[in-house]
Amino acid sequence: MPRVCMITGKWSKSGNKRSHSMRSSKRQFKKNLVTRVISVAWEKFKVKVSAKMYKKLRGFL
Repeated sequence: MPRVCMITGKWSKSGNKRSHSMRSSKRQFKKNLVTRVISVAWEKFKVKVSAKMYKKLRGFL
């Protein structure tokens, strides 16, 4: 399963890894996903959410 936030839909980005001499090689910037149980209207859902989005939702849920 890919590393995708189930709420925002954000996923991994690609970029370059740079050495001290500025040589480049490809790398991935992965999202910081956390698996949490969210309860909405007496139902519980297990979701994979980015940590940044979870911090924003924590005050509302």
